[in-house]
Amino acid sequence: MRYLLIGVFLSLCAVLISMIFWGMEKVYLVTGTIGCIFIGIAMILSGSMVSGDRMRANLATESTENRDERNKITTNSLLIALPNIIVAILFYYLSK
Repeated sequence: MRYLLIGVFLSLCAVLISMIFWGMEKVYLVTGTIGCIFIGIAMILSGSMVSGDRMRANLATESTENRDERNKITTNSLLIALPNIIVAILFYYLSK
């Protein structure tokens, strides 16, 4: 829940900063960029961007604690990205 609130706070800050500097027409770009950055972090840390043999090797050599920590970081990154992506979609359709 804390990471979802962090995402909401980041999206509110991005909306305010974007409205101050560029106006309403660029709000979805700033919040969408923040959301995409955190989705990229989640993709990289989840290990989903490697081939099958590398994933199998990682799972064979990784301890349960490390796997749980990696999955937790991935989930937290997605929770931060979710409000930013939702705000970007809303502002995109409101501006059109």
